[in-house]
Amino acid sequence: MYLLGLGLVLMLLKYLAIDPVATLSWWWVLSPFALAVLWWQWADASGYTKRKAMEQQGRRREERHARVQENLGTINRKGRP
Repeated sequence: MYLLGLGLVLMLLKYLAIDPVATLSWWWVLSPFALAVLWWQWADASGYTKRKAMEQQGRRREERHARVQENLGTINRKGRP
């Protein structure tokens, strides 16, 4: 996501002819988009994306489990003995 944001900012600065980006080649300005594509390909191929999704799902499950236990009264609530 950061690479896309950087690419958009560089493109805008190049289009508006704001120095020092105005003097850069379009190849340099558009390179963050190519890097973002490479990052996404690597993340999908290595399993990084799936691993992060599983971690988030595990955190949600643990939070839901704790919330249910608290609502049922099987664990002490914060601030109560």
